[in-house]
Formats: sequence, C-alpha cells, structure tokens
Amino acid sequence: MTEHNTTARTAHHPRTWLITGASSGIGRALTVAALDAGDFVIGTARRPERFNDLVDRYGDRFTALAHDVRNTDRAPEIIRQALDLTGRIDVLVNNAGGGQVGTAEEIGDADLRDMLDQHLFGPAALVRAVLPHMRAAHSGTIVQMSSQGGRLSFPAVGSYSAGKFALEGWSEALAGEVRPFGIRVLIVEPSRFRTGFNAPGVLKTASVNPNYEEVTGAIRADMADADGLQEGDPARAALAIRRVLDMEDAPLRLPLGAEAVGNLTRAYRAALTDVERLAELSASADFPGTTAPVRAFQRSVDDAATAVD
Repeated sequence: MTEHNTTARTAHHPRTWLITGASSGIGRALTVAALDAGDFVIGTARRPERFNDLVDRYGDRFTALAHDVRNTDRAPEIIRQALDLTGRIDVLVNNAGGGQVGTAEEIGDADLRDMLDQHLFGPAALVRAVLPHMRAAHSGTIVQMSSQGGRLSFPAVGSYSAGKFALEGWSEALAGEVRPFGIRVLIVEPSRFRTGFNAPGVLKTASVNPNYEEVTGAIRADMADADGLQEGDPARAALAIRRVLDMEDAPLRLPLGAEAVGNLTRAYRAALTDVERLAELSASADFPGTTAPVRAFQRSVDDAATAVD
C-alpha cells in the first residue's frame, strides 16, 4: 500500500481505515464504500483469502491482514503493521463479531466469555494500541459496531447483549477520555441487516433446555428464519455511517434501520417513565437535607452536550 500524507484529512488527503471483520456484512460494505471514495483500507479477517477480489480490484489501496479479534495479544502487532504500511490510521472500525442464541441457563462460561472476547476485549485491545498514534496526530475516529441489542435485550440473546452492553459502556467513557485529543467515538447500533449474521453455522445456538421452549422457542425460530430476509441494506448502512463521520456535530450513537429507531425509542421512553415514576422514592434514599454535588463526570457529559448543540 502506498504511504501518504499524515496531515489532517482534506479533499486532497484520503482517509485510511482499519476495519475488522471486513470480509462480510457491514464491514465489507464499509470497506467497499471507502475504497470507492478513494480512501485506503486495511481489512482484517480470520481468512484473508476472502479478500482476493478486493485486492484484484483496488490494488495497493487495499491490504488484507489475518486477525482473530479474540487474540488480544496480537492487537499491537496489527496496529504496527497497519502503520508501517500506511503511516496513519484515521478511522478504526471495530466491526468483527457474531451472534449467539441461548438463555442464561443454556449458555456456559466459555460461550459467554467468547461473546465478551469478540465484542469487548478484542475491540478494547485494538483501541489501546491505536490511541498513542491518534493522540500524537490529535485526530482520529473510533467506530464501535454495537447493535440495538447493546441498549435493549430480550430472552435468548443475553450473552450477545452482554458483550454489546459492555462495549457501549466502555466506549461512552472512552469518548470523554479522548475528546480533548481531537479523537471521536461513534457507537453504531444496527437492527437486522442482510448479512450472514443469522445464517446457519454463523449464528451460534446453545443446546435447548426444554423448560425454556415456551419462552424462547418463537424467538429462536424468528432469528433463524430471518436469514436472507433482513430489511437492512449493508450498502446503505455504510453510506449512513460515512455521512455521520463527516458531520462536525456527530452524535455518540447512531441507530441504524427503522427497527432500531423504533425499538430504541420505546426502550428510552419506558426507562424514562420508570425513573420519573419512582423519582421521589429513589431520592428518599439519601440522607435528609443533603444535596447531590455536580460531579466531575457530569461536567464532562454537559460539556459534550454543549459541544454538540
């Protein structure tokens, strides 16, 4: 891949992307959109031969690296390789991951840890490795591919949501930590998109405990039957993400898909209703006559909100 200028991006300085899980789904769509726009992309996947067509089509503007995001020890090496190839990383997209279906009783420790390895520890390792470079450049964007399941959950997807909830909490703190260095964080929350996520052999499914069949049977069937019929278009998702990245006042979170917008709206409203309904009881737990101070983290949140306004 050809080295190019490390100054801030302008119309004459294309971005360089590092995208994990770039061989399929939204990761693939983001890769193609970036390359078609004249950017440079380093794509990772466990099987880099799946990138052969992109190498043939885009030449030295695309480089494939073999990487399993669960191998956190290798994250610094991946970042070093990317910087050796390009001299810069403008956008890190933590996209790699997968789904899992099973109740809390059906999912054992190993499978639960696998969701956390893919959706929290893997992305966190790459972020830690890239931050010194982005801080020195005083610029950069970290895109964390979460899910509507990172803000709400339902029976049989608890292990998947555990990883995505953790990613969102970690990333929200990260956004405040790196904002003073000119680095932005975007958490993307897709609903169902027409990718291989729901495909047999891709979507992991725990052995069924018959006691839960009435609770989760319909959910399991719905997730399996969705394969190939999802309403979300990965190419349109990629364009929406790129559009938000170009905004000066980009939000922290981007729901993707009408289902995500509807579900998250209902979830936020229900949560706010509960807080307001129990506000007096909740506040009564404080010592009488005390007033909660404005804490440092709240000032950080207010500053972020003011910056967006």
